[in-house]
Amino acid sequence: MSKSPRPLRVADRIQAELSDIVRRRVKDPRSELLTFTGVDVTPDLRSARVFVSTLDASRLDDALAMLDHAKGFLRRELAARLDLRFAPELSFRVDRSIEGARRIERVLKELQDEREGRADEASRDEEAGES
Repeated sequence: MSKSPRPLRVADRIQAELSDIVRRRVKDPRSELLTFTGVDVTPDLRSARVFVSTLDASRLDDALAMLDHAKGFLRRELAARLDLRFAPELSFRVDRSIEGARRIERVLKELQDEREGRADEASRDEEAGES
């Protein structure tokens, strides 16, 4: 959201603290394998969009529901840990960048396999021509 240094520092701190809070204080099995991939903070530091991903995409909706349910607790914990006048309002969003990276990786693998298949075919044609 903002490119000035303070919101960026606060965003990094929120990401680290949320990760620690969820890992140590939240006793919900839906929080397992949950990763906070980024945080965007408004310039006035009053709201933060928190981007979340998990290795098991089928459990992502449950994890978001758990985070929304625990939003008040997480905000109170952040207020105690951060030296801010106001604890930012939290909103949780799915980080789709990992899915995009997997899709790109799959396409590149298919292209590589296709290229190797053509190279094998060309070498077989050359061998057949030499015989």
